[in-house]
Amino acid sequence: MRVPYKWLQQYVDINLSPAELAEKLTMAGLAVEGIEDLSPEFRGVVAGRIKSIAPHPNSDHLVICRVDAGRELQLVTGAPNVYAGQAVAVALDGARLPGGKEIRRATFRGVASEGMLCSAQELGLDVSLISPADREGIITLPPDATPGAGVAEVLGLNDMVLVLELTPNRADCLSIINVAREVAALTGATLHLPETAVPEDQGRITDLATVEIEAPDLCARYVARLVRGVRIAPSPAWLQARLRAAGMRPINNVVDITNFIMLEMGQPLHAFDYDLLQQHCIIVRRAEPGETIKTLDDVERELDPEMLVIADAARPVAVAGVMGGLATEVTPETTSILIESAHFDGASIRRTSRKLGLRSEASTRFERGVNLEGVTLAADRAARLMAELAGGSVARGLIDSYVKQRQPVTILLRPERVNYLLGTEIAPATMKELLERLHLEVIETVEEGARDGNGAGCHRSILRVGIPAYRGDLTQEVDLVEEIARLYGYNNIPVTLPGNITAREKQTPAQRWEEVGRQAAAMAGLTEVVTYSFIGPRALDQLQLPADHPWRRTVQIQNPLREEQSLMRPSLLPGLLEVAARNASRRVLPVAIYEMGRVFIPTDRQLPDEPLRLGGLVMGSSSRGWDWPAGEMDFFYLKGIGENILARVKLTGTAWEATDR
Repeated sequence: MRVPYKWLQQYVDINLSPAELAEKLTMAGLAVEGIEDLSPEFRGVVAGRIKSIAPHPNSDHLVICRVDAGRELQLVTGAPNVYAGQAVAVALDGARLPGGKEIRRATFRGVASEGMLCSAQELGLDVSLISPADREGIITLPPDATPGAGVAEVLGLNDMVLVLELTPNRADCLSIINVAREVAALTGATLHLPETAVPEDQGRITDLATVEIEAPDLCARYVARLVRGVRIAPSPAWLQARLRAAGMRPINNVVDITNFIMLEMGQPLHAFDYDLLQQHCIIVRRAEPGETIKTLDDVERELDPEMLVIADAARPVAVAGVMGGLATEVTPETTSILIESAHFDGASIRRTSRKLGLRSEASTRFERGVNLEGVTLAADRAARLMAELAGGSVARGLIDSYVKQRQPVTILLRPERVNYLLGTEIAPATMKELLERLHLEVIETVEEGARDGNGAGCHRSILRVGIPAYRGDLTQEVDLVEEIARLYGYNNIPVTLPGNITAREKQTPAQRWEEVGRQAAAMAGLTEVVTYSFIGPRALDQLQLPADHPWRRTVQIQNPLREEQSLMRPSLLPGLLEVAARNASRRVLPVAIYEMGRVFIPTDRQLPDEPLRLGGLVMGSSSRGWDWPAGEMDFFYLKGIGENILARVKLTGTAWEATDR
């Protein structure tokens, strides 16, 4: 998750530098993987607006532009995508571009040029974040860019980005606002939530559109808002800057608003062209056998009945939670927008995304879980921004099909349990204050008739904690213990040595056997290695195994990363041989290694057998000491090691056989 520092400052008052904030978040369990400085490598480049374009008198491919860049300039360019009224990036006389290139006044075929119009490549910008129309010519700036303003400021490049490495349970922090909640909780700063009140017109949405959920097990809630009279255009500079800093390419004002709110609130949205929806209806259902849809990436995709789709009266118009369809795409001709804000089943979205080989920012959020109670707020926020930035009017009311109500979650927290687990002496009032920083509703009660350690009567505090919908990771008492530890500060928790949690009497027989086997192998001079559980067909072919050999029956991976990791290993031997070959090729001899791990044997059941195996491999010659002659480590050498291991685990009556495989 990319969190632009200046965007974060909109929602919380931060008095820390980006580096200090990153340290504080990391120490609180929200790891910051890195900090990216977006500062550009150019200077002297400002925004300009083309006032007029005239042909060059001495060239067929050059034109002369009169540009307002805070003052009027004459610029000569051969860019194919210039037009009057365009906002452009102008490198002034004396400007420096990435690579040390300096711009000076020049004359092109007899016509003076007082600077240069710049492309994205010349400015060193990430081309993937630039409109495809601008990749072959000069970059087009947002239409509201002020002539003479620095391009770095217009594009939002004077910013720092915190790159968060989120654990799967912290899906709430796939949202700038919820990261701001964390910052407010850690620093005590004030949280500022965005305005979501919607100016509405007189038409009622219930008279203009319908929503029906036919698969309530896969869609708990579907909210629709209607905005009419919109004008599709480029987004304002601030919105484009926010998206680029977060790693997304601006497209147009309507689509940019949906992406902006997804990043801001963590709720994926979709914008349909209302006039292209058959009978202006939305049906949330499973796909029918043989149905297909052409998604927004212009690919025809085959659907199956396990996939959830959004359909109108005639056909699917979106793959729910993954990607919209091309048939109802927002285009420059679009004038009415139906906003979708929904809550889809995460497991269903994950299966659909995997089957289609299609992942998106939206599917990532649905897979991890979104806030069921935040669906309406996101729709309202989108409608408000579309009215402001696209000139639309919002139909009165919204359609809220809420078929699976969220049950309130309350957790009872025992302060003495918190102190027992953390080894602290935190007062219940302090715990209450820490949890309330996270905007959790905490009610402290006193339990009468409790007994202390001596059997005497005492009063015991109990904290009844209400969990908001956006914190789906908080489900039990120990989760709240972790939250208290984070906010209290891990560095403030006393350091103590753990008890003997691996006492031998607590081990199972299998664990004891494994421990003895490892010790015996190590005592024999073997070095432990750990290899992948995945192998490829070539690894078995190299063993020259016959077709009917038991190892030829393997467990196959349905979605392997590559062919060399497409099978689960039926033996430890391929991995040991690979390690030996790598060492021999580097003349690291002798080799004496062992591995203890599980192999995978297919069965008639759904899951394979996974027996534990101990394998060893020796190669080269070895000596007992400096005064002993070196001897070849052959079959009998390895057999002796094996007999010692079996003796330690008290296994007798074994048979040994030498083989050429």
